[in-house]
Parts: sequence; structure tokens; C-alpha cells
Amino acid sequence: MNYIAVKRIFFLLILFSLSASVSLAQRSSGRPDRALFGKTLKTRQAKVRESRSVVKAKKKQESNEKKLQKEYRLYVKESRKRALKIQTPEVRERMIQDRKNSDQKARIKKKKRTENFRKAGLKF
Repeated sequence: MNYIAVKRIFFLLILFSLSASVSLAQRSSGRPDRALFGKTLKTRQAKVRESRSVVKAKKKQESNEKKLQKEYRLYVKESRKRALKIQTPEVRERMIQDRKNSDQKARIKKKKRTENFRKAGLKF
């Protein structure tokens, strides 16, 4: 009787080990080469090439935007010069001094901001 029980337990262990190996084999059923070689190679994104007319239109638009920005900067510069020119000498001196003060305040503010960012960066 004891001999039969040992046979049954042995048979169950063999059956269990075979079923475990089959389940391990089914786990990588999607890509068998992945189990052999590890991770797959990165797939490249296909390059989408735009037509010449689209590229040309984008370049033209970009150059037009640059031109408009340049014209705007020149307009602002001339406008500031004209605003100074039409003032009396006392007012002109006060306006120049105010510009210098505001530029100096802006530089100090920028310097403080960069220092604070540097300190915050050091925390992490």
C-alpha cells in the first residue's frame, strides 16, 4: 500500500513539472526571437518627406515673418527716437534717466531670478 502511494506522488510530481515547463514555453509565444536575443532592435520612424512646394512655401513664410519682425523693431526704434526728439531738453534728460533706471532694475531682477533658479536646481 505504501509503495502505491509513493508511485502516485512521484507520478503527480512528474506531471506537475511537465505542465510547468509547457506553461513556460507558452509564455513567450509572441516573439520567439525575443527569448533568444533579448530586446528587439528599435524600429525606425519612417521619414515623411514634404513636397517641394510645401517646403518652398514654409521657407517663404519664415522669411516673411523675419522681415516683419525686423521692420517692427526698426519702427519701435524710430518711434522712441521721435518721442525723445519732440520733447523739451529737461523732459528729454528725465526720460533718458528713467530708461537707464528701468534697465538697471530689469538687470537686477533678472540676476535675482537666475540665482533663485540656481539654488532651486541645487536642491534636487
